[in-house]
Amino acid sequence: MQRTTTSLLSILLLGSCVPGEQTAKDQSTNSEKPNVLFLFADDQRADALGCSGNPYIKTPNIDELANQGVRFSNNYVMGGHHGAICAPSRAMLMSGKSLFHVYDVLDGVSTMPMHFAKQGYQTFGTGKWHNSKASFEASFQQGRNVFIGGMSDHFNVPCRELVDGKLTEPVRKGFSTDLFADVANEFLEDYAQGDRTNPFFCYVAFTAPHDPRSPRPDYIGMYPDETMPLPGNFKKYHPFEFDHMTIRDENLAPWPRTPEIIQASLADYYALISHVDERVGDLIETLKEQGLYDNTIIVYAADNGLAVGSHGLLGKQSLYEHSMKVPLIISGPGVPSDKVSEALVYLYDVFPTLAGLCNLPAPEGVDGKSLVPVIQGETDHVRTSLFTAYRHTVRAVRTDEWKLIRYPERDYTQLFNLKDDPLELNNLAGDPAYQSKQEELKQMILDWQVETDDTASWTTPVVLPMEYDPASFVQVPDVHQPEYVLKRYFKGVKSKQKSTH
Repeated sequence: MQRTTTSLLSILLLGSCVPGEQTAKDQSTNSEKPNVLFLFADDQRADALGCSGNPYIKTPNIDELANQGVRFSNNYVMGGHHGAICAPSRAMLMSGKSLFHVYDVLDGVSTMPMHFAKQGYQTFGTGKWHNSKASFEASFQQGRNVFIGGMSDHFNVPCRELVDGKLTEPVRKGFSTDLFADVANEFLEDYAQGDRTNPFFCYVAFTAPHDPRSPRPDYIGMYPDETMPLPGNFKKYHPFEFDHMTIRDENLAPWPRTPEIIQASLADYYALISHVDERVGDLIETLKEQGLYDNTIIVYAADNGLAVGSHGLLGKQSLYEHSMKVPLIISGPGVPSDKVSEALVYLYDVFPTLAGLCNLPAPEGVDGKSLVPVIQGETDHVRTSLFTAYRHTVRAVRTDEWKLIRYPERDYTQLFNLKDDPLELNNLAGDPAYQSKQEELKQMILDWQVETDDTASWTTPVVLPMEYDPASFVQVPDVHQPEYVLKRYFKGVKSKQKSTH
């Protein structure tokens, strides 16, 4: 089905002549402001979609969203204050603020669903909310199967219901992707059967493909291990130490990383994503069946990327492209179809962008930039460089072509030409031929630090060694890993340790 791309102004002028022959009631309510369905994945790297050029993963429904809308190929999370990047990423998304202007708890912070509710939207949330119980209660009018936390066993998610403005005590349920999609589907059906007086803002935050890498049983084996190609920047170890190399995410496979364990990880990772894609398709089908599709903006995005073997890493606690770049697709009324933008954008640009697309007042006090001019073809960019940060240990800047990564604690720099070297394998830092470029990008980082109120130094007073001994690392599973994962990735180890990531 080809989505109607009639502009909002045209809809207002044409009234009942809009394709789909909506009723007068539908026109008077839904034509002025479009609905919003926001689909948010957890730990999905940007290249883990068919529409991004990945020929191995099957994501037909998300790919079709890209065909019907705009895909931003250079969308980034700005970084994190700690290893659980999900929390600050979601805080930035919901507040529209940059990393150093919001932390990971949103108590007392104006959020995107609050802004939409003030403009008459009916708001509903389900899935992961990693930014405090109180802030969810303040942000949404309705909520079902709400998970307050960072991660859990996909088969035993502690879910809460929003009742009279307060979240109930958690009850464990499973499977995560189905739990969240099912109640979102019910919300859409109930909305369609109601009076549709107010447009809706429906937020669906999946916990997949975040580990545990334990797909629903019928998805196990969807991608045979031996068919999974290794990342082009696969390494057995990261070549140097720069932070906590045994952070929880890095414990999900032993050292050295072997081709077999990375292939297995990718197979399960892709299976989790394909399951999300199937449920995305179900939600879109419900919109179509209920006559809501043509007037609904659909966003598909993710909170951060993931290494899964790239550069010898597994997690997202680095500033390489695989960990910082995330999907962003926007489809719906007022959005052209089949467009790919290479603009440098942040995930926290989505808040002012959706406000613009929905003809709402611009949110106040945000750092994000509206992408509406890019979407509508008025410009091809909103910024010429992009700054990322991880803890106090890594800083980076990138332009259309170049990227510089700085490790203050190690007094070490990496310089990559992303056009020639998108996998970030050939470090040009220190090469006299690129000295001026290195200095130019260094100054960009320093300028960004001033602009964003980042106080990290270029080099720390005490410089730490880069050498480390991964052979001494001990792999220990956390409390959330089920038997499938223990047998597949931990050789049946039973001992577990608590984790917050």
